[in-house]
Amino acid sequence: MERTDPQLDPDTSQLDHIAIEASGFPLSSEQLSNELAVYSVPLNTEIRRIIDTGSPAATVKRFMKRILDLFGAGFAILALSPVFILIAALIRFDSKGTIFFTQMRVGKNGRLFRFHKFRSMIPNADALKITLMDQNEVDGPAFKMKDDPRVTRIGRFLRKSSLDELPQLWNVLRGDMSLVGPRPALPSEVKLWESWQYQRLAVEQGCTCIWQVSGRSDTNFQQWMRMDLEYVQKWSISLDIMLILRTILVMLTGKGAY
Repeated sequence: MERTDPQLDPDTSQLDHIAIEASGFPLSSEQLSNELAVYSVPLNTEIRRIIDTGSPAATVKRFMKRILDLFGAGFAILALSPVFILIAALIRFDSKGTIFFTQMRVGKNGRLFRFHKFRSMIPNADALKITLMDQNEVDGPAFKMKDDPRVTRIGRFLRKSSLDELPQLWNVLRGDMSLVGPRPALPSEVKLWESWQYQRLAVEQGCTCIWQVSGRSDTNFQQWMRMDLEYVQKWSISLDIMLILRTILVMLTGKGAY
């Protein structure tokens, strides 16, 4: 799968150049392969240094972010509890399998955690993924298909409306995630990142971020990564609140979701 070196990309922003300079030269794929297993996290010194360069200090603002997460996620779970019950019933009626889908994802500082969603695909979706890789519509180490045949009938509605993401509110309460932050990736995808992209792990991974309100699947992988890095560099409480409000509007329109 062809990937563009960010140092040679003419569209790379000044923010990207700053991050690249701070992180040094990209590690080779061979180096990463030697140091990462499929279900491990990046622990080598160079990647740790890249993450540390973007890590925000433990300040009152970071404490306020956690309070916002706890209040926002707790309120949303209580307010949307009837929606949770309805979605669970529809999934059970629509197809065989579990109500929830759980995967291991990579969180802040490379910590693995169990990531939850409402199931929107058939039970053996992961096994079938390898047969669909040649139809991947994302130009980086991720997988997206607009007309993915593994998605169930109710799953298409859940994905379009982003309602399949609601169980991640439990991840927020547990402290695995934040309401706002870069989307947590699969360990197998993290293995394929370019070194500068590891700075995404400097903050809590989240339910929504700049990418989610800027076209989502309509943007390419490099744009997605730049948006996440922009969030890491510009983070503030006011930015989080603005992104939460914009996310609600995006959920109502379904723009860029599939």
